[in-house]
Amino acid sequence: MVERIRSFVLRILRVPPEPTPPLGAPGSVRVFRAGANFYRLRLAEWTLAQLGAAFGIAFSVVFLLAVQNEIEHARAQPAHRANTPAPAPAFGTNPPPAATHPASRSERALSPFRQAVAVAAGLPPWVLLVADILKIAGVLFFLGQIPFSYTVVRLEYEQHWYIVTDRSLRIRHGLISMIESTMSFANVQQVVVHQGPLQRLLGIADVRVQSAGGAGEQHDGKKHGESLHTGIFRGVANATEIRDLILERLRLFRETGLGDSDEPRAAPSPCSVEPPTSTAALAAAREILTETRALRAALE
Repeated sequence: MVERIRSFVLRILRVPPEPTPPLGAPGSVRVFRAGANFYRLRLAEWTLAQLGAAFGIAFSVVFLLAVQNEIEHARAQPAHRANTPAPAPAFGTNPPPAATHPASRSERALSPFRQAVAVAAGLPPWVLLVADILKIAGVLFFLGQIPFSYTVVRLEYEQHWYIVTDRSLRIRHGLISMIESTMSFANVQQVVVHQGPLQRLLGIADVRVQSAGGAGEQHDGKKHGESLHTGIFRGVANATEIRDLILERLRLFRETGLGDSDEPRAAPSPCSVEPPTSTAALAAAREILTETRALRAALE
């Protein structure tokens, strides 16, 4: 059943296949995914959300049942009093005076609830019927959304793609709102590993890759902390390996002279030897030089 729901969600959301590698040599492609504990963390968050929703629905159902019982009790009281005759006072005695003592503390505490019940008791019967329908619909909706929401959590975890080549990297994540970013090593300035206390306990971390122009941006590892100048390998179990791989390929990329054009380049050595020129090119150059000298002499 979960697999059918998975196919249905992928088809409805039009999730594209796995991303293609960015610019780089085919043999240099490395693909990384989010760690298993990252999925367990998301699953724990989903479980807590489901338990909170279940508690809220249970509280609402119990409250509505209590209100309905009180309404039925309040409606039955007048009829019972009307059918029960009052006892006649004994001969020669006066009727007892009405009780004038104040209400007890519990009655005063429940007075707002009693007042709400009294107001609800005066409503038409179809209002309680609608309340019953909404109560049943809420319970059915909660039970029906469990497999779908679980599938969404699973698919969102599977949509974390991190691809590194010898020249660039590509990051894709998200299911409903998908984000795919590509960064060239020509613009990468900093690679940082961020690990919070809970991530440290689970053995996962985030690798933040920062490019030129994003030095002043601080997001402290927030869920939506990505920007145009920052890419995050979120929830990976091998953060140190990814960081070292990016730094090593960044070093090799810059040593090959394929970095930014603004980078200073080494000046040529004065004793460097120019490559030999072909004989045909040398003869053509001499012929051009001779014709140039003859044309200059004629003009003079």
